[in-house]
Amino acid sequence: MLRRLATATVAHPRLVLALTTVVLVLAGLMGAGVSQHLKVGGFDDPHSESAHVQDVLDTRFGGSPDLILQVTARDGDVGSPEVAAAAQRLTQQIAAEPDVAVVGSYWSTGTPELRSADGRSGLVLLHPNGSPEAAARITQRIVDELPAHDPVIEVRAGGKLGLTNDIESRVHRDLVVSESIALPATLLLLIVVFGGVMAALLPLSVGVVSIVSTTGVLFWLAHVTEVSVYALTVATAFGLGLAIDFGLLTVSRFREERQRGHEPEQAVVEAVTTAGRTILFSAATVTVAMAGMLVFPTSFLRSVGIAAIVVVLLAALAAVIVLPALMSLLGSRVDALALRRRRDRLAQPSRFWRRTAIAVTRRPLRAALGVMALLLLMGIPFAHAQFATSDERALPADSAARQVTTSIRNDYPADMSDAVTVLSDHDPQALEPLARQISTMDGVLHVDGVFGRYEGGALVTAPGPTATRFLSGTTRFEEVQPSTGIQSPASQALVRAIRALPGDHSVGGPTASLIDSRAAITSRLAPALTIMAAATLVLLFLFTGSIVVPIKALVLNIFMLSAVLGAMVWVFQDGHLAGLLGFTPAPLNIAMVVLLCCIAFSLSVDYEIFLLGRIKEAHDAGADTTAATIEGLGRVGRIVSSAAALLTVTLLSFATGLSFMQMFGIGTALAVLVDATLIRGVLVPAFMRIAGDLNWWAPKPLRRLHARIGFKESSTAPSRPVLTAVVVEPIASDHRPSSADTVTGSIAEQLAG
Repeated sequence: MLRRLATATVAHPRLVLALTTVVLVLAGLMGAGVSQHLKVGGFDDPHSESAHVQDVLDTRFGGSPDLILQVTARDGDVGSPEVAAAAQRLTQQIAAEPDVAVVGSYWSTGTPELRSADGRSGLVLLHPNGSPEAAARITQRIVDELPAHDPVIEVRAGGKLGLTNDIESRVHRDLVVSESIALPATLLLLIVVFGGVMAALLPLSVGVVSIVSTTGVLFWLAHVTEVSVYALTVATAFGLGLAIDFGLLTVSRFREERQRGHEPEQAVVEAVTTAGRTILFSAATVTVAMAGMLVFPTSFLRSVGIAAIVVVLLAALAAVIVLPALMSLLGSRVDALALRRRRDRLAQPSRFWRRTAIAVTRRPLRAALGVMALLLLMGIPFAHAQFATSDERALPADSAARQVTTSIRNDYPADMSDAVTVLSDHDPQALEPLARQISTMDGVLHVDGVFGRYEGGALVTAPGPTATRFLSGTTRFEEVQPSTGIQSPASQALVRAIRALPGDHSVGGPTASLIDSRAAITSRLAPALTIMAAATLVLLFLFTGSIVVPIKALVLNIFMLSAVLGAMVWVFQDGHLAGLLGFTPAPLNIAMVVLLCCIAFSLSVDYEIFLLGRIKEAHDAGADTTAATIEGLGRVGRIVSSAAALLTVTLLSFATGLSFMQMFGIGTALAVLVDATLIRGVLVPAFMRIAGDLNWWAPKPLRRLHARIGFKESSTAPSRPVLTAVVVEPIASDHRPSSADTVTGSIAEQLAG
C-alpha cells in the first residue's frame, strides 16, 4: 500500500501540493479564529454533585460571586467619604452592565467580611451571567474597563473568574511567545543536524502542515463539543515535535537511499515504503495511547486527547504524502544551500551509538541494573506526591488576580470564595437544623442562610436584608465558611463530613469541586491505562510478531514515568529550583499529571518503534538478535537523539509562564531525554541481549495470527543484502569495541554500496 501511495505521489507531486495548499488555506482561515471558540477551565467533572450545585446557583439564584473586585484606598481608609464615593461610582457603573449582577459590596452592605483588617481595602462581589464563555467575555470587558489612573482608589480583579481571565490571557500570550521561539530554534537545530537549509526546511514543513490543519479541525470540533483552550497549546507543541520526528526519519531515509545509488524518485518510494511503515505504526500507537484520555469526563483531558490524536494523524499523513511530494520535486536539490560539503552523517551509522550498543550488550546485566537503580532513585519523591487543581499559585507573583486572591485569604476575616455550599431542592426546612449541626463542626467559622447566621450551634445573627438571596421558590442553600483554605486536608474532610450527614442535600463549592474532579480522574485511571496498555501491546505485536518485546516496552515505560514524576514532585511540589524557574511550590495539578504521562508514554512508544523498525529489519535480513540490536541502534541512534534534542527545545519553549504549563513542558522534555538516552541507549540493548531469541517469541496460535494479519514489508520491495553468520560473528564476539566498530563500519559501507 505504501509503495503504491509513494509511486502515485511521485507521479503527481504538483497535484498533491496544490491540494495541500487548498487544504491549508481553508484550515488557516477557519483556524485563525479558533481561540474565540475554545472553552475556559474544563478541569471539573460536569456530572458531579458539585457541578449540580453550581448549575442550580447559576440558574435559580443568579450565580455565586465568582468575580471579586478589590478596591484599595490610595490614601486613608475605605470609610473616608472620597473612597466611598469612588467605590459607589464604580459599583453603579458595573451594575449598569446588562449581564452583571452585583452580589454584594462593602459600601452598600457594611458586611465586616468585605473589609480588610487594616481598613485600606474593601470588596465588591460580582456574578457575570450566562455560559462560562459569556462570563469570561464579560469578565475580560470589566477588567479592561477598570479605572487605571483614579486618584482616589486602585481596583484589581480576582476571584474565580479573575484568575481564569488572567490564566487564559497568559496562555494565549505564552503560545505566541513559545511559537516565536520554537520555530526559529528548531530550524537552526535542523540545519545543524542536516548540514543544509533546504533539507532542514522539509521536516519543519511537516510540522507547519500538521499544526495549521489541526487548528482548522479544532475550529470544527469546537462547534460540536467542548474543546479546552489548552488543547491548542498542547496540539502545537506535540504536533510540531512529532511532525519533526516523522520528517527527520523520512528525510534521513531518503538520503540513505540516495547514497545507495537510487535516483531521487526511486529514493522517495523506498523511503516512504520503509520509513513510512514505521511512521504509520508510530502514529497508530500514539493515537491509541492518547485515546485513553477520552474516558475521562473532564473536557480538558478529553479535548486535549482529541487534539493530540488529530495532530499526530495529520503529521503522519503529511510525512508520507506531502513530504514525499516535496522531495520528489526537489530531487537532488534536497541538499541545496548546504553549509558544508561532506557525506551526510545522519544517514550513516553512528559510531557513538554503535559503540554504546556493543559495550552494553557485552555486560547487559550490569548496565541495566545501574540505569534501573538511577531511575528508581529519581522516582522516590513521587511516594509523597500531592494532587490538586490549579489555584492562584499557578500564576506568576506579579499577577493582579493572584495578588487579590492572596490578599483576601490573608487580610480579610474570611475568604467568601472558599465557602462550602449546602443546597436542598426538596426539603428546604431541613437546612436550618443542618446549619446548627454543621456550625459545631471543627474548622467551621459560621453558617449563613435565610435564617441568619449560626456559630457554634447558636443563632448569633437574625436574618438581614440580604437573607433572601438564599431562597428561590422551594429551593434554598446555605454557605459554610471554613477556617482553612480550599485545598487543605481540613476543608476536604469538612466537605466529606457534611456529605455524610443524613438528609436530602447536595454539597458544592471549590473544595467539593476539587474532591469531585480528583475522584472523576482517579476512578477512570484504570480503564484509561488498560486501553493504552492493551492497544500498545496489540500494535507492537502486529509490528514485531512477538509478545515479549511489547511487554518489555511497557515495563521500561513504567521506569521512565516513575523517574519523571519523581522529578516533577521534587521540583514543583517540594520547591527545588523554584527560584530559578520563578514559580510557587504547590501540589501537582492532577489533570496535568495525567496529560504528562499520556504524552510521555506516546513519545516513548514512538522512539521504541523507530528503534524496533531498524532492529527487526536487520534481524529479518539474517542477523542474530545481538547483531541486529547493534545494527539498529547504530543506524537509528543518531536520528532518535537528534529528534529528542529538537523535541526538547520545542517543549522547553512552551514551558513558560504558568507553573502547570512549566511542569508539562519540563516534564515531557525530561521524559524525552531519559527515553532517548537511558532507555533506548542502554535498557533496550541490554534487554535484547539478555532475552536473545526469546525476544521474538509468541505462542503458536499468535504466530499463525501474525502470519495472517501482521504487518510486513511489501513483497514488491527490492531485495536487500542478507547479513550472514560471517558478518554477524565479529559484532557479537568479545573483540574490543574499537575493533568491533571497525568491522561493523565496513559492513555498513558494504550495505550502503
